[in-house]
Amino acid sequence: MESSLEFSSSLGSMSSLLTRCRTFKVLVIGDSGVGKTCLAHRLSAGEFPMRVEATIGVDFRERVLDIDGERIKLQLWDTAGQERFRKSMVQHYYRNVHAVLFIYDVTCPASFRSLTSWIEECRQNSIGREIPRFLIGNKSDLRNACRTDGQVNQEWAMSFAKAHGMMFFETSAKDPPKTRASTRLSDGEVPHQQNEVEDIVVAVGAKLKRQKKPSVTSVPTYSGSFKLPNKKRPEKEVWTCC
Repeated sequence: MESSLEFSSSLGSMSSLLTRCRTFKVLVIGDSGVGKTCLAHRLSAGEFPMRVEATIGVDFRERVLDIDGERIKLQLWDTAGQERFRKSMVQHYYRNVHAVLFIYDVTCPASFRSLTSWIEECRQNSIGREIPRFLIGNKSDLRNACRTDGQVNQEWAMSFAKAHGMMFFETSAKDPPKTRASTRLSDGEVPHQQNEVEDIVVAVGAKLKRQKKPSVTSVPTYSGSFKLPNKKRPEKEVWTCC
């Protein structure tokens, strides 16, 4: 008969196998102020933080999913959008990346135009086209469907995503999208694609689950923040991103 110690060890091994999951490193990049921190918080915790501090360095957040019976852990690396921080951290957050979320603000065309420089930075840091990429237009709750100026045309975004092999989403980290099917459109109003934040999470998890060579050891298994060392630390800026 198996000893209690052996039986306990056997149970521990079975429990370890049952709880084991693949971990994937997902970068969240884009200009400062597009709502990366709020979106990463919604993606991981399912809620919107009413007040956040500007990211200095990198913040880590995790979300565990069950995709077709397999546990998938997404480790979201929310990076600082300011160039002075990005240059100091670039080697750290581009290492061992499994997917990239490119974020822009639908009410800020400049943040959309900056995406080409973010794509170039990925290329310079050996993030090839084989790495899954997702284009996400944030702050859709602020979009005015009756206006065409000062906003990112959704058709442009869709064309950009197609040209760069990305899956495209438009969403709001703050409010769930309005149901257009039950709302009568006024004259001149153009319906827009609006996605739930949870749709993005599931799409990223499903895409990574199909990866042939997942890594479970090269990605750190912790959450929290990593701040840049600075003798004279700048004052934190409190702001609302959406």
